[in-house]
Amino acid sequence: MRILVPTLILALSGCATSIAPVEVTRFHLGQAIPPGPVEVQPVTGSAADSLEFRTYNAAVGRRLGGLGFAEGGASSPYLAEIAFSRGTRTDFNQRPPVTIGVGGGSHGGGLGVGIGTSFGVGGGRKELVLTQLSVKLKTRADGKPVWEGRAETEAKAGTPAAQPGLAAEKLAGALFAGFPGESGKTITVP
Repeated sequence: MRILVPTLILALSGCATSIAPVEVTRFHLGQAIPPGPVEVQPVTGSAADSLEFRTYNAAVGRRLGGLGFAEGGASSPYLAEIAFSRGTRTDFNQRPPVTIGVGGGSHGGGLGVGIGTSFGVGGGRKELVLTQLSVKLKTRADGKPVWEGRAETEAKAGTPAAQPGLAAEKLAGALFAGFPGESGKTITVP
């Protein structure tokens, strides 16, 4: 009974919706970036008035605010340009439909032979939603970037993790975790 309870808990924990890790890459000049007011805006040519943009804008603004980059207006010393993209891809699971195993052994003069089969369950294809968020932090005075980063993740279509709101929060959180981060290195954030 003592072994059964932990095994049951472990089995049930696999039923929860999992959120895929986020791949993050950041670049900076290797110098301190003093916090200050920032204006968050879309990359030129993006639709700033879309509801989806507002979702990503709010997530980035919250993370920057937590780092001391308070939201400012047109006179802010920093500009944070954000861009996001969402797309889908089909993942084909290549499990074989049937496998057959044969085994044998002997013990104490007895001989045993066993044959087993298994059928692939859950094979086929599934749609994945790929989401990417990019942020470029620039000085307003000269327009030069002082920090930039990109975060991307994927989730099975139709799951909560594939929804824009949850994806925006997860991507922004991973992107600014350990700010400014190691320049030029891609990391995985759980």
